[in-house]
Amino acid sequence: MKHLLTTQGMSKDDAILLLDTSAQMAATQSRENKKLPTLRGRTVVNLFYEDSTRTRISFETAAKRLSADVINFSAKGSSVSKGESLKDTALTLHAMGADAVVVRHSASGAAHQLAHAGWLDAGVLNAGDGMHQHPTQALLDAFTIRRHLVGNVGEDGRGTDTSVGADLAGLRIAIVGDVLHSRVARSNVYLLHTLGAEVTLVAPPTLVPVGVETWPCRVSYHLDETLEQWQPDAVMMLRVQRERMSGGSGSFFPSPMEYSRKFGFDARRLAVLPDHSIVMHPGPMNRGLEISAAAADHPRSVIVEQVANGVAVRMAALYLLLSGDTGTSTEKTSTEKTSTDERNTL
Repeated sequence: MKHLLTTQGMSKDDAILLLDTSAQMAATQSRENKKLPTLRGRTVVNLFYEDSTRTRISFETAAKRLSADVINFSAKGSSVSKGESLKDTALTLHAMGADAVVVRHSASGAAHQLAHAGWLDAGVLNAGDGMHQHPTQALLDAFTIRRHLVGNVGEDGRGTDTSVGADLAGLRIAIVGDVLHSRVARSNVYLLHTLGAEVTLVAPPTLVPVGVETWPCRVSYHLDETLEQWQPDAVMMLRVQRERMSGGSGSFFPSPMEYSRKFGFDARRLAVLPDHSIVMHPGPMNRGLEISAAAADHPRSVIVEQVANGVAVRMAALYLLLSGDTGTSTEKTSTEKTSTDERNTL
């Protein structure tokens, strides 16, 4: 593939290829020596215009596990604070010979602009653009769901992943919380639908975006009713993004206590779910607001595993981006099948 910018329009074959490659990468991480020589000599730039801990470190770890050289760029303390544009930053990275750029930006569409404006000759991975898309988060969520609800790799995470090649057909996923400001929700709705899962968004009306009726999912305004009657296989809680709420969170719901009472996930609501159901959260969590400590730390919570799986998924994305024919013209996330020899390097 040339770029990984969005899950909207991603084909089922491409999605499964990414998940299967992630499974191969995950298997290598149980070895004593976790590094692979696959991207030796390649340069990956982490271009982050927004604060991040998990995503930036995950991409950095993934690139280093593939033996790539990594350059971390933060807008704070850089020429961006002096007024340098995205274009000029991109031209600088091009002059330095970047092979791949992982970009996080507060503006929706920034990753697409970077990929298609002709400013640099490098693969672009979208690590989150405004309230638009976050494709690798959706992929790691789907990967986690598939391992728990479709396949089996043993309690220690080792062994053969029996979910390889499978989709998520028939599974029910509830995505709960601040959908309006969530690029994670948007990315997950499209990817999970492509993989055959049924998705229900649950949120107060003030946190549901205009035009949601065109998304391939159901919408509910009642969490308890959804959990009791729909019986989802996985519940994905979303962070309340107060930093994106103009006028403060009070403009969207009466109080944190009221929000937590109606849409927070706790042990009582966990007890309503089927025994096999899992609890997810993209992080960082607002404990006591959208999720209680008891639910976040419950044995059926896979939140910490999502972080670990993120490294394998981002290794797969970088591998497919840089080890194949990056000169191929592609749109959205269309992927080229890698050759047998390339896949055997894993």
